[in-house]
Amino acid sequence: QVQLVESGGGLVQAGGSLRLSCAASGSIVSINAMGWYRQAPGKQRELVASITSARTTNYADSVKGRFTISRDNAKNTVYLQMNSLKPEDTAVYYCWVVTPSLHEYWGQGTQVTVSS
Repeated sequence: QVQLVESGGGLVQAGGSLRLSCAASGSIVSINAMGWYRQAPGKQRELVASITSARTTNYADSVKGRFTISRDNAKNTVYLQMNSLKPEDTAVYYCWVVTPSLHEYWGQGTQVTVSS
C-alpha cells in the first residue's frame, strides 16, 4: 500500500500564492508519474498538473504560466507552486501518483480557497 500525505492548502486572497506538498510513503518500489487534480463544488475532478519520472510536465490550460509542478524523487514528494491565484482556483486539490505497474493512488485532498 502507498499512503499520500498532502499539506499546504488554505485560504488566500486573489493574487496570492500557495505551495502544496504531497509525500508518498509505504510499499513504494518506484513511482512513475505524480500530479495534482482538483475538484470544485458541482464540477468534475480535473487534472491540474502532472510530472513524469523524467520530469516531463503537463498543465491544464487554465493554470499555465501561474502554477509550477516539481518533484523530489529521493523524498517521493511532489510539489505544486501556485502563484497569481484566482477565485476560480478554489477547489479541493488531490495528490495523485501512478506506479510503473499502473496502480494509482490518491491523497485525501486539501482545500484551497481563494477570496476575491
